[in-house]
Parts: sequence; C-alpha cells; structure tokens
Amino acid sequence: MEEEKLYSDLANHLDQGIVGAPTSPALIEILKVLFPADQAELALRLPMKNTTISELKEMLPDVAGSLEETLHTMVKRGTVYTGGRPGQERKYRLLPSVVGWAETPFWAGKETDVTKKLAPLWIRYREEAYGKELARGDMPVMRVLPVSRTLQDSREVLPFDALKPLVEAVSYRAVAHCPCRLMRKSVGEGCDHELVNCLHFGGMGRYMVEQGLAREVTSEETLKILKEANEGGLVHLADNVDGHIGTICNCCGCCCVFLDTQNKMGLHTASSSNYLASVDADECVACGTCEGRCPMGAIAVKEAGVAEVDEAKCIGCGVCTPTCETEAVDLALRGEVRPPPDPMAFMSVRLKQESTSDT
Repeated sequence: MEEEKLYSDLANHLDQGIVGAPTSPALIEILKVLFPADQAELALRLPMKNTTISELKEMLPDVAGSLEETLHTMVKRGTVYTGGRPGQERKYRLLPSVVGWAETPFWAGKETDVTKKLAPLWIRYREEAYGKELARGDMPVMRVLPVSRTLQDSREVLPFDALKPLVEAVSYRAVAHCPCRLMRKSVGEGCDHELVNCLHFGGMGRYMVEQGLAREVTSEETLKILKEANEGGLVHLADNVDGHIGTICNCCGCCCVFLDTQNKMGLHTASSSNYLASVDADECVACGTCEGRCPMGAIAVKEAGVAEVDEAKCIGCGVCTPTCETEAVDLALRGEVRPPPDPMAFMSVRLKQESTSDT
C-alpha cells in the first residue's frame, strides 16, 4: 500500500474510538514514528476491544503464522495492549490515543530517539486537531477532583469526588512519569514540578508495570503521591465517568494536554468540579500566594487588597488552598451539583458527535 494512503487510513481507523485521532499533518508524522509500515498494515485490521489470539487468527488467517510475533513487537512499542487473568488466554487490542500511544513512549521517563521525535509533534498536534478532539461534543474525557482543607476526610465531599474510597476500590495501582511534562522538557520548555505521579489503575496499570513503563504502588503510597501533588500545586484529573476510575493525572497549567490546551485555546478539555474557590475578605492579607499557584489564572489580588476569584475560569481544584497561611481561601459548592456522566451517557455523547461529524 502506498505510504501516504496507509497512514491516512490508519489515522481514520484510530479516530473511531471514544478518544480518537483526527487527521492532521502532525498526526501522520506521529504515526510514522510509532507504526512501521508492516505494523501499520496490521493495526488497520486490529479491533479496539480485547480479543484473544485464537479469535484474531480466525479473523486474520492470512497473517496467522506471524501474528503473535508482530503483536508482541507492537506491545513493546506501546501501540497494542495485552492483558489477561492467570490460566486464561491473553487478550490483545489496539490502543487508542489516550490512554494509549500518546503516553507509552514517555511513561518510563527515558529520553530516546523516539521521544525526541514525538515531543514536538505532539505539541503541534494539540493545536492542529487534538485539543478539539479532547473537548468533542462538549464532553471532556477528564474531570477535576477537588481537594481542600474543608473536604479532606470530611462528610462534605461529594461521593464521586472522595479520593480515598476511589483509590482503595481499584484492583491495581501503578505510577509512571508524566508524559506532558516530559514532552515540554524535551523541547526545552515546561516547569519543575514532580514528574513521577501519573497514576493508572486496574488492567491498564498492570499492563504498564508488565511492560516496564510504571511501578506498582499501594493504596497508601497512591494517597501520599496525591497529597504531595496537591501541596506542590498540581491538579488531580480523573476519568469523566461516574463509578469508574482508570487514571488520575496530576497536572500543571503550563504542560498538561488538558489544562494547557484549555488555557491557550479556550476549549472545554476538562470538566470543572462542583466547587469554586471562595475568599474570606476579612482573613485575606493579599499575599498573592493563591494567585501564583492557580493553574488557570482564575484568582488574583485586586486593587482593593483582596484576592478575587474569576468564577468563569475557576475549575474548583483546590490548589489555591493548602498554602494560604491565614486560611482565607477554601472551596465552596457552586450551587447546582452535577455528577459526572454515567458510562452510557458519556459514550453516547462522544460517539453521537462522531457520527454527526461524519455525515
């Protein structure tokens, strides 16, 4: 198959997921780095749902003899997922962009020829097409998990925002390096925030550890990582689906594909929490600490000598609260509580938008 058509077809195939990969010049270059031609041809025929080798060989009889070897190579390259319970036949599926091949080259924290090529391409791709993909259908793939003094170990926290129960309920926990900060670092930009706090759970976390991309952590260590991230000024972002948690990113406003894109492009790439930062004017000493920490530029000390919150920009993360020495700033409920969407609502909106855009 002619090269340009091969990668154009692959881009279209990868764009069929809940988080797709809309075609752009940067994407085509990304795919050429990640998928050598023979693997690109196989990827075009691979499903995005877990499928056993036996099932795949029935689907693809013409490549059955070399299928396992090629899949193993693609697993190592980070373009195919594999997992399975002990004693059962392992399953494979083509990874999506996120959570998937956007991150796999970076999770281990090693700078390679591949990461050097990919980093500037991914930054370009955000602007060309990927930012809009993350916000497609006005249904972001991630949501803010709020943390503040008032909510910490409190009955006031909404059940779908309670970090400790969420972390303790998952079957497996893993931590890796932050791909977004590593991408920016690779091109000589970014910040000095901690890198090893990209958290993944369940089967994806297990896959990452098996492939040497992450290390397993306990629930206690996970909560410690989250506490340190919040104190360090990072925002917790989790799957924007009620009753499910596969990922918690710890994000900065300058590097994060979700927050940085929302800041620079004005796209709704991360759903705000049900809380807003609120300032007690009597306690505020106008030190400016909260202003410096806010990743969205939503809080600032005004001429009146009091920090004020721009409610339109505030995402309700609580990053402004832990270092306020006078405890003048905290989180308060916005008013109407909106839980994250259930899985069917989330998928129907995203997929409905896809089908609409295709007509």
